[in-house]
Amino acid sequence: MNNKIRNKMELNKQFRQFGHKMTSGRETTIDVLSETDEHLSAEDIHIKVHSVNPKIGLTTVYRTLELLINMGMVSKFDFGDGRARYELAEGFKGAKHHHHLVCTGCGRIVDYSEFVKEEKTFFKRIELELSRKYDFRITNHLVQFYGLCKKCEGY
Repeated sequence: MNNKIRNKMELNKQFRQFGHKMTSGRETTIDVLSETDEHLSAEDIHIKVHSVNPKIGLTTVYRTLELLINMGMVSKFDFGDGRARYELAEGFKGAKHHHHLVCTGCGRIVDYSEFVKEEKTFFKRIELELSRKYDFRITNHLVQFYGLCKKCEGY
């Protein structure tokens, strides 16, 4: 069985576990997110989905994104530009944990996951301390750094 068929079967199973059906709109939305490294808005996703299937409207894309967020397949971000952005959630279809660098000048978003040992140690220590302090089991974290990229800084 090829990977595409196996992946489609796995997606169908995940949707059934949440009491939903896999639709062409949902599958196309997942495909769009799988095929990009960008942080797309719902409108950006709609343009790409609509080019594959013109019958899929923006409202369907919004509903699909909310469902995918609730199912843990997609993450939603606010980078301060007034538009929600979406990407595949960590662990879904090979997406890996990363942090974001956001340029407040041009809006560029950089994913970085090449953590040095000190970063890993630092975040593990913070998670451990917060867990102890608040009697809270941390399962994930989100880190976004804001500043100016080299181009916007002018150096």
